[in-house]
Amino acid sequence: MPDLPHSPAADRNKQPILEALTRILGERGAALEIASGTGQHAAWFATAMPRWIWQPTDADARMLPALEARVEKAALPNLRPPLLLDVMAPQWLPQGAAFGQGDEETKFDAIYCANMLHIAPWAACAGLMQGAARHLLPGGSLITYGPYFEEDAAPAPSNLAFDEDLRSRNPAWGIRRLKDVAAEARAAGLALRERHAMPANNLLLVFGR
Repeated sequence: MPDLPHSPAADRNKQPILEALTRILGERGAALEIASGTGQHAAWFATAMPRWIWQPTDADARMLPALEARVEKAALPNLRPPLLLDVMAPQWLPQGAAFGQGDEETKFDAIYCANMLHIAPWAACAGLMQGAARHLLPGGSLITYGPYFEEDAAPAPSNLAFDEDLRSRNPAWGIRRLKDVAAEARAAGLALRERHAMPANNLLLVFGR
């Protein structure tokens, strides 16, 4: 899709992430994607997992037209039109009636968020964890992907350089310490269940109740 925004990194990591998701997730369900960006992950995952309904979202309203165009081009029955969603907003989504779930907050089997925490203010981490706790079904998982610093592991030189670059662009950005992210999860009633090492010094983390 040369006429749509394209992320080379999303193109490189979409298959390794998909392989991890297929091992972690069940055969069917509904997934909410946070910070969908270009929508490359949403289209790839929805294509490969036809029994999963995929709901892309982004906090940047300027991204929604491109996201919607990608969804339309994919023409998949399980890939929904994108929604505007800011993790720090007190209400993430319309009431569940819009999703066939009555009047309660909409619930999902999985919430997926890639490469957001290091390019957002630290408060976004708490917002993500608290919102996920509200919107996950029993037994559901919050899955995050990206670079993290770990207490018992020497940071990769590439991650140190990336962190320095991020902070030079915005002092509120930066690679997060895994123990701090896990602490925000615990405060919201979630626990780190799985840690998967991924290519390019990234981690895929699975949180749940």
